[in-house]
Amino acid sequence: MAFSGQTVHVPSAFSIVEIIRVLHEKHLRYPGGDPDSADRDFLVLSKGHGVMALYPVLESKGWVPKKHIDDYFKDGSPLPGLSEAITPGYEVNSGSLGHGPSVAAGFAWAAKLRNTDQRVFCVVGDGEINEGSIWEALMFTGFHALDNLLVIVDRNGYQAMGQTSNILGVSNLYDALESFGFEVRSMDGHSESLLDTAIERHRSSGSGMPLAVIANTIKGKGVSFMKNENRWHYTRLDEPTFQSAPKELEMNE
Repeated sequence: MAFSGQTVHVPSAFSIVEIIRVLHEKHLRYPGGDPDSADRDFLVLSKGHGVMALYPVLESKGWVPKKHIDDYFKDGSPLPGLSEAITPGYEVNSGSLGHGPSVAAGFAWAAKLRNTDQRVFCVVGDGEINEGSIWEALMFTGFHALDNLLVIVDRNGYQAMGQTSNILGVSNLYDALESFGFEVRSMDGHSESLLDTAIERHRSSGSGMPLAVIANTIKGKGVSFMKNENRWHYTRLDEPTFQSAPKELEMNE
């Protein structure tokens, strides 16, 4: 997709592939397989530039035609390079970072008011949490004990212009989230089994608290020349890099 459309943000997608897979295969519910079902769960990809991790999942469900995957980001493509609510399975427009948790909290609060069992899953980046609106939403979530909301922080250590720790890092992220009333878990964000177990245990525990998962990930995981190499945040694949990257991914399976 990235090579065909000559677009960027490949490493940002690689860091959340397992997260998206676990949510869709294990936890998100779409009655009748309908992404527009009124009783569906909600996935808010606040980190909208990681969208390439999700499009193939939507294609596998039959919600996005294969042709659209092949024509990704080309002129006239209905699949934008940042998540937009026009796409089945997306709930928000999130090219502008920092808004997803607020929308997710609204969905969760509405579900509580309607007395439904719907759940909301929100994926944010660790650079994105520099935004003040994120923390307002987390305060609201904790105060109202929205235990139907799960926030996953993709903590890959980088943002657009460098290492998060050198720009505006939150070294005590675990304590900060806990102080806002969240049940917090920190784990390898590439371990599908750990992610699945944490989400399932929270669902069955009846803790009455929202869950925050700090998913420790690797930006560009699976491809050596992208791994923790932040210039690839905005670098496009050429023919040689396109030929070598899939081979590395196959070797690392």
